[in-house]
Amino acid sequence: MARKSQKRVLLFLAIILISFILFGSYYGYRIYHRMYAENVTLLDKEHTYIHIPTGSKYAEVINILEDTGVISSIESFKWVSSRMGYPYSVKAGRYKLKHGMNNKELVTLLRAGLQTPVRLTFTGFRTPQQLAQRISRQIEADSAEIANAFLSDKTPNLYGFNQQTFIAMFIPNTYEFFWNTNSKGFFDRMKKEYDRFWTEEKKKQANDIGLSQVKVSTLASIVEEETIKADERPRVAGVYINRLKRGIPLQADPTIKFAMGNFTLRRILTKHLTVDSPYNTYKNRGLPPGPINAPSISSIKAVLNYENHKYLYMCAKPDYSGYHAFAKTLSEHNQNAREYQRFLNRERIYR
Repeated sequence: MARKSQKRVLLFLAIILISFILFGSYYGYRIYHRMYAENVTLLDKEHTYIHIPTGSKYAEVINILEDTGVISSIESFKWVSSRMGYPYSVKAGRYKLKHGMNNKELVTLLRAGLQTPVRLTFTGFRTPQQLAQRISRQIEADSAEIANAFLSDKTPNLYGFNQQTFIAMFIPNTYEFFWNTNSKGFFDRMKKEYDRFWTEEKKKQANDIGLSQVKVSTLASIVEEETIKADERPRVAGVYINRLKRGIPLQADPTIKFAMGNFTLRRILTKHLTVDSPYNTYKNRGLPPGPINAPSISSIKAVLNYENHKYLYMCAKPDYSGYHAFAKTLSEHNQNAREYQRFLNRERIYR
């Protein structure tokens, strides 16, 4: 009897042990499955991005994931998030989700704030509003804050500029930013890029011309508007340098368009030249108070490496080539101008 009782006890213990093993295996499998099973499904895409705004809470992250529909099991994601402490470690940013990611990979990515940078690009712009719109479409920075910064001297003064010259700080190019960069972060970065661009060599070139860095950008902005042909820009810059050296008004049509707030004008008439503005380079000698756009690096380099010649005048060629006819004398220029005016009349371009 004692042996039978002992066998029953051993059998009972064996059953309990096996049950624990099975239960542990099942529970372990469930944990493993929740942690490591694929949970990001993108169908026909290899990756996608989610954007978590600054100040977001965990519940908002869940809403973002649910709205984008990239998570196969939101409940398993919540389970893993809870155990990895993510609900208390939400970080704003732009995150790259790859097809087939598991919950552990995803939570690790989000919890550590391992963002994928944005390649932010902006080319020449004429107004703060244009800059603000382009930037706010690419990073989180508020468009109104960027635009308003130009309306007072407070922000420009922080970086050594004023309202008229602040635009010179923004060198058009492609930069890497974290998506959740705010307006101040954007301005700080642009000042660093500005300082990096203006090397000692470039500063010396500007000094040799007799221009400050801002004035180089101001002249470059006029060159930028005068010609779309990069190979012609050093020659155009040379014309304006010659006029500056001789004290001759620049008489640059793009500054008239800027003063009037109308860059759609295709023909500058005599009545336009009377506009009362410090940007009217027909009425005022020297450079205007600041750039009329954010000039490209090509135009800035064209000023720094301007073509040394004796031309004092230029006029668009009577065709659609985009190039100019250059002249050393007023009589020669007047002849070029008459030919261009006849061309405009033939093309019925009156304004």
